[in-house]
Amino acid sequence: MNQSDRCLRLVDCVIPTASTMDQSTQTGTNQTAGDGQSVQMDSIKSGFVGSQVELRCIFVNSNPPVKISQVTWQKFLNGTKQNVAIANPSLGVSVLPPFKERVTFKQAAVRHRTPSLEDTTIMFSNLRLSDEAAYICEYTTFPAGNRENMVNLTVFARPLTRMTLTTPTIVARPQKRKMTVATCLSANGKPQSVIKWDTRLKGEATFQETQNSNGTVTVRSNYVVVPSRETHKQKLTCIVTYRNERITDSVVLNVQYEPEVKIEGFDGNWYLNRQDVSLTCNTDANPPVTVYQWKLLNGSLPSTVEIRNNSLIFKGAVTYELAGTYVCDATNGIGTRTGLVEVNVTEFPNNPPPGGREIPQEQHNAGAVIGCAVGGVVLLAAAATLLFVFLRRRQRTFKGDYSTKKQVFGNGYSKAGGLPAHPPIPNNLQYPDDSDDEKKPAQIAVTGGFEASERDFDGDAEDLKRPYFTVDEGESQDYDERTLAFQYNPGPEIADDMVSQTDGSVISKKEWYV
Repeated sequence: MNQSDRCLRLVDCVIPTASTMDQSTQTGTNQTAGDGQSVQMDSIKSGFVGSQVELRCIFVNSNPPVKISQVTWQKFLNGTKQNVAIANPSLGVSVLPPFKERVTFKQAAVRHRTPSLEDTTIMFSNLRLSDEAAYICEYTTFPAGNRENMVNLTVFARPLTRMTLTTPTIVARPQKRKMTVATCLSANGKPQSVIKWDTRLKGEATFQETQNSNGTVTVRSNYVVVPSRETHKQKLTCIVTYRNERITDSVVLNVQYEPEVKIEGFDGNWYLNRQDVSLTCNTDANPPVTVYQWKLLNGSLPSTVEIRNNSLIFKGAVTYELAGTYVCDATNGIGTRTGLVEVNVTEFPNNPPPGGREIPQEQHNAGAVIGCAVGGVVLLAAAATLLFVFLRRRQRTFKGDYSTKKQVFGNGYSKAGGLPAHPPIPNNLQYPDDSDDEKKPAQIAVTGGFEASERDFDGDAEDLKRPYFTVDEGESQDYDERTLAFQYNPGPEIADDMVSQTDGSVISKKEWYV
């Protein structure tokens, strides 16, 4: 059984497998007989539509050589053989339709009247998709008989790739509906292509594949996005991968949208008599704005204003008349949008910080709050200081002792520490010169009288030494022993400036109120 007979039974001998489609050439030598003759061919060949491919066929003769009677090239497809070209030593070369214009023998010697047929490689030009098949090179020899081999020819179709905008003009609508903005197409490719998108847009892609009757595949991908001002001038790139090739195509979206309006010029510091102020209606629009219209909300524009294109020029000094809400209507071919600004006029300017940068209103408010807080703290501190000074001065003015109520008698000595009976009051008395209190008599020099001194009292009875007009330690002066000696007045009368207390004690008015 020869190779031809085997291929009639095995379909995979003539149909290219998927594993062979990515290979352009695979060479190999197939021995068809054990007597030394062989036909050498490439097992797989491939080419693109419209290109040229070489199908190699070389006969390796034996020793002694056999006689080559004829060489026949055949196309084998779906179990059917079709003659392509024949080379005969006596009759010459014949190429049959529909291959006559596209198939030639490579070696010129084959085309001679007495050809050399050991190398009968053919050149297949202007490939078509229909040329994809298995091709058999068969040698007829004498006396050995037929010897043949086969090559599988795969024809690729390079796809036609293009990227187009869905419409020349993409309009952003207020409804914010999705729409297809671009299409990437890879048509009539064999094998099929893979499409991807590269863009910063936040859209989505759809894909569709179509199997064509000639074995090619068309891949289509649409890019869907919500047109908006942000999508304008964004780049959209389609990447088509075909076998080992990478094909890219890009477009820049031209999105038309209504104007985006912003009024500038009011810096928050319009004050009386300020000069050269203006408002400008700035817009972002595609196509550009063609009409600007200014108005004052709930009123008419001031008489001193001049409209220049998209600006309001206020002539003269700023007055309270300029305060209000200014509105700018901007119109382009897509629609009309509005911007507004509220202008406040103050009596005095807001002093900007160094460098001329305006202080935001929030910072003004925060500064006012902080200033009030600091002022409150300072006020409280001042009040506390005044209260402290007042209490301190009152404490220094009070000459008495708040901690102990003194049960005072006529001479000012404490009852608890009363002295023993004293002799009668002497006739010679003197008073301390530095005391502002009521003068109390003191003994100067009395013979045989009682003379009290600091030495007659112990440390625990120190309070007994003090008269009821005691002074602060810082105001005390040195007194001699005679000055500290007072006579005891046994009379029951209480001095006029003494006030009786509920517990039986008496306190000097001067001691409380001086």
